[in-house]
Amino acid sequence: MITHIEGKLTEKNPTDVVIDCNGIGYLLNISLHTYSQIPDDENLKLYTHFQVKEDSHTLYGFSSKTEREIFRLLISVSGIGASTARTMLSSLNPDQVKDAIAREEVATIQSVKGIGLKTAQRVIIDLKDKILKVHQLDDSSVFTGNTNKDEALSALEVLGFSKKQAERVVDKVVADEPQASVEAIIKKALKNL
Repeated sequence: MITHIEGKLTEKNPTDVVIDCNGIGYLLNISLHTYSQIPDDENLKLYTHFQVKEDSHTLYGFSSKTEREIFRLLISVSGIGASTARTMLSSLNPDQVKDAIAREEVATIQSVKGIGLKTAQRVIIDLKDKILKVHQLDDSSVFTGNTNKDEALSALEVLGFSKKQAERVVDKVVADEPQASVEAIIKKALKNL
């Protein structure tokens, strides 16, 4: 099994990269999250998942072991193939996928192109316990989120901003200032929306 590939980055596209390793070019399919994490310098190391099917052998590349682990958990769910898992990790970052499953946020998972209500519910049913166990989360820590962040999000939604867009901006504000008040979060978010 190929666990990682390290070498010279020879080609970089939003959906795949080519890494030259001792004269052999390896094509790795990647998510947009991994694409955004890849530096522009020559040397690159990506963690891999090697998938063998009757008609193809495919390598998937990930910027972190966590992203690879979440990808493997996702493809273990009936109805989720490698391309759907990759789409999910392109639409949401690994932490958002992990949190959505742990918090049973069906709507977040369903917001990914190609995932319907039943598949989103199946992802949560199949993976919630594994996510909580593997990432040392317990049910209480999952649900005690940042209440200022939650209040600011709901206020922005009332003002007419889409949940996804507001979440992205508010997450950035909270990351910069974890102790910010609801008013401060809303004001800074409005400047960036």
